[in-house]
Amino acid sequence: MFNIKKTLTIAAGVAGALAFGGAHASADTTDYVVQSGDTLNKISAKYNVSVDKIAAQNNISNVNWIVTGQHLSFATDDTTSTQTASTTTAAADTSSTTQAASTTSSTDNTASTSTQTASTTTAATSSTTTSSSSSSETAALNALIARESSGNVNVTNGQYYGLGQLSAQARSIYGGNTADYNDQLNAMKAYIAARYGTAVNALAHSNSTGWY
Repeated sequence: MFNIKKTLTIAAGVAGALAFGGAHASADTTDYVVQSGDTLNKISAKYNVSVDKIAAQNNISNVNWIVTGQHLSFATDDTTSTQTASTTTAAADTSSTTQAASTTSSTDNTASTSTQTASTTTAATSSTTTSSSSSSETAALNALIARESSGNVNVTNGQYYGLGQLSAQARSIYGGNTADYNDQLNAMKAYIAARYGTAVNALAHSNSTGWY
């Protein structure tokens, strides 16, 4: 009577012998002995090698049929290639991230420099304007002193007295009753600030009316 179990055992032995009789595993080749419960799918997942590749390298025509004890040899260089590609990709991603961070930092530094430059320019412009305004005020004040008293702190004209020729009423409010130059100058400035705001405005009024 035909014994199918015996036939399968012989077939397994022959298949194992054929596989074992092939080239021994190199550094990139794995030799595997089929265990009970194994399938090509399990072996494929375990060694990260495709089922078709294992079948092709071991002359397996039916990928759903392998036997316990069967020797399988297959190349595993795909794993190395995958790892290399992964490492290369990771390195490229890191490089891109570093370049992006560098570009962002450069942009931030440029923006910061532009802001500082703008701030410096604004400060310089403000300083120039203030200096110009101060010069105009000094010139206007000197012109009024020259017109009213020629710089003589003792000159009088009726009730008007001193550098700015302030009236008695103005001197009672702002001072300048002494012959001290600075006392009279400060009184004149206080009077101008209260009445005209600036010496420039006071001079304009004097030019228009002959008095301030």
